[in-house]
Amino acid sequence: MIDSGFETRSVRMELLLLVSFQAPPADVDRIMEAVVAINPLGMGNYDSNAFQSAGGVERYRPLEGAAAGAETILRERPGTVEVSFELPDDQTLAARIVEAIYQAHSYQEPVIRIQPLLASRSKGLDDRANPNRWWNTTGDWKKAASPVREDA
Repeated sequence: MIDSGFETRSVRMELLLLVSFQAPPADVDRIMEAVVAINPLGMGNYDSNAFQSAGGVERYRPLEGAAAGAETILRERPGTVEVSFELPDDQTLAARIVEAIYQAHSYQEPVIRIQPLLASRSKGLDDRANPNRWWNTTGDWKKAASPVREDA
């Protein structure tokens, strides 16, 4: 197992924490606002960096003591998503983030996970001419620039 960061010509691999949580889609914006109020989730020239999965099915059965009361039938909640983001390897910061997620979440027992990982950070080299970069491609997600009329 790699236990320290390393570098390539273009990238630094840094030891970070991967934080993930599961939630109904309606909770995500509220939770992420609470997270970025503590840490901007920066990556190079970008902030608010996070990933949200497509919806899946969460399965659970409330037991005695659950806010909904004990049930005998397994519940299934379709559409539940997982959101993940990276933080510096700082336990105090991670604790603040976990508490913010907990307070903003609608669940009695939110699923919050933290894992150590190596994550890439660009060294910011000038690669404007790289034909693989999004600004040099014609993907359908790229918005075409509006023509500017000089005669208006």
